[in-house]
Amino acid sequence: MNVILGIDIGGSTTKLAGLTPEGKLIHTLQVRASDPVTSAYGGLGRFLRENNLKVTDLSTIVLTGVGASFLPDQMLGVPVARVPEFTAIGRGGLALSGKKEALVVSMGTGTAYVKAGADTEVHIGGSGVGGGTIEGLCARLCGVSHFSSIMELAETGDLKNVNLTIADISNAPIETLPDTVTASNFGKWRDNATPGDSALGVLNMVFETIGMLAVFACRNDGIEDVILTGNLTTIPRAKWIFDHIEMLYHIPFTIPPHAVFATAIGAVLAQTGLRQLKED
Repeated sequence: MNVILGIDIGGSTTKLAGLTPEGKLIHTLQVRASDPVTSAYGGLGRFLRENNLKVTDLSTIVLTGVGASFLPDQMLGVPVARVPEFTAIGRGGLALSGKKEALVVSMGTGTAYVKAGADTEVHIGGSGVGGGTIEGLCARLCGVSHFSSIMELAETGDLKNVNLTIADISNAPIETLPDTVTASNFGKWRDNATPGDSALGVLNMVFETIGMLAVFACRNDGIEDVILTGNLTTIPRAKWIFDHIEMLYHIPFTIPPHAVFATAIGAVLAQTGLRQLKED
């Protein structure tokens, strides 16, 4: 088998996606490790094992992400290529969504915003607010930092105990904004807030911040669609918040299939010159 393997080495997780030279997606997986070299080699071995492949079945390994610079020019004898992370983000987001132009938002440890079109991918900015923010704040406020525990806690929370809304500070509507819109994240937080309230408040603050920055970027650059990618797309609360931002500002937010692996997939597509995945 002739497989091209994309490896996106992020700040906390490493994502892998194997494609054929024609662009057919074979398999995806992600791993966590304490350093990029360990995660890349560990993920590579696991990918081969889970797909009953040999090293000789790999024609190229395509690296991207912040940890790509730590790896050599060959891995287990397989040639290594490198694709800039923002190129991979844009290419992957468009391919997975089927859009011709969009703002691709990569939500990982932090958040990157890439304007992607038919001929180019341009990094227009970023934010330090992301998954690392969720883990750090919840460790301090709730005593937990693993995402599974954070999600479980958030299910028990109530935003009314942590956030100020427009209804809390005004007796009259404010132009086109519903009175349920957040006026101040954690503006109502007090010592009697439960860990669940705090966990939900952190998730809400992070996703509202990411979403509003996307709205500002779209309005500034004349972009009509937002494609969401990265690990945070798997959190149920994310879709709920982005759906509400979409209703308020009439900018569509899409979480495509395989969104977690968009950057790894985009790296392979960029390396091979492809723009679309091949359907089964």
